Amino acid sequence: MTEVTGTTWNVYDANTLTQAEIYGRVLCDLAEADPRIVALTADLARSTKIGVFQDKFPQRVFNVGIAEQNLFGIAAGMAKSGLLPFVSTMSAFASMRALEQVRTDICYQNLDVKIIATHGGVSFGQAGTTHHCTEDIAIQRSLANMCVIVPADGWETANAVRAAVKRPGPVYIRLGRGFEPTHYENDDYGFEIGKAVTINEGTDITVIACGVAVYHAAEAAKLLRDQDGIGVRVLDVHTIKPIDEEAILKAVSETRRILVVEEHNVIGGLGSAVADVIAASGKGCAFAKAGLPDCYSEVGYPEDLYSHYCIDGDGIVGKVRELLKREFEADEDWEDEH
Repeated sequence: MTEVTGTTWNVYDANTLTQAEIYGRVLCDLAEADPRIVALTADLARSTKIGVFQDKFPQRVFNVGIAEQNLFGIAAGMAKSGLLPFVSTMSAFASMRALEQVRTDICYQNLDVKIIATHGGVSFGQAGTTHHCTEDIAIQRSLANMCVIVPADGWETANAVRAAVKRPGPVYIRLGRGFEPTHYENDDYGFEIGKAVTINEGTDITVIACGVAVYHAAEAAKLLRDQDGIGVRVLDVHTIKPIDEEAILKAVSETRRILVVEEHNVIGGLGSAVADVIAASGKGCAFAKAGLPDCYSEVGYPEDLYSHYCIDGDGIVGKVRELLKREFEADEDWEDEH
C-alpha cells in the first residue's frame, strides 16, 4: 500500500489514478480535519471527480445545476460566511463562462475560494473548440489576487490541493481530463507554491514547462542527452502566479537559452510570464515559446494534438535543436545592467 499524507490506496491504483481522482481523495482527507471545506459543482460531479467527495460528505456538496455564474457567486457567499469552498468545473467554464463572477465576486474581494478547473488545454481534444481551453492561464494570471497552479500530474495535484487549503485567497488549479501520464513517483519531492522544481540538470539549455508538458520535457531531455550529448535543464514551473523569478533568472544566467513549453496559446500563458521576468531583468538570452500558435486547436485526440503542435517529446527535441542554433548577446558582464 502507498500512503500519501493520510490518503491510502493500492500502489497499482496510484499509477492509474487521474489528477482529478487524486484531487477528490485528497480533498476528502482534508475535509475530515477541516469542517469548513465544502464542494460545489455545476452538474459535473462525476466528470470532474468531485463525486468522490460527494459520496463521503453528501451534506457538504452543492450542485447548482448547469449555471456556472451562479456556481461562483454562491461560492463567494459561502466564503464570506466562513466556509472554504472548492469549486469544480471544466476550465473553459471556470475561466470564460463565469469570468465576471470569478473576477468581481471572488478576486475583487480576495475571497478564500479554491477553483479546480478540469479538462484544461486540449485534454478533451475530441470534444472540439467549445471544450478546449487554451486561454485560461492568460485570463486567470491577469486577475489581481489570483494564484495560478498548473500541476504536472496526479502527485503534484495532491500537493497543490493541500497547499491551496493553507494559502489565503483565491487559487486556480488547472488539471487535464485525466488521461495524462504520471511524471513523479510520489508526492515527496519538495512542492511549494511559487517555487519551481528542477527535474533535470543541464547547462546547455533550459526547458521550462507546466502541466502535461513537464512529462514530455523530461522525456525530451533524456533523448537529447542520449542522442546529442546535450545537457537540458528542465524546470517544472507549476505555479504561474506567483512565478519563481529566481529559478528563471538563474537558468538565464547559467544556460543562456530558454524554451518554454505549455498546453496553451503562446500568448499570455507561462511563456509570456517567463518572458516578462527576463525582460524586466535586462539579461539577454535566446528565447522561444512552444504551444498553440495563437489559434483554436484542431479537433482530435490529445496525443495527436500534442504532436501536431510540437509539445510532445519529439516536438520539444526539435524545438531545442532549433534554439541551440540561435545566437545570443555574448556579453557576460551584467553588473551595470540595472
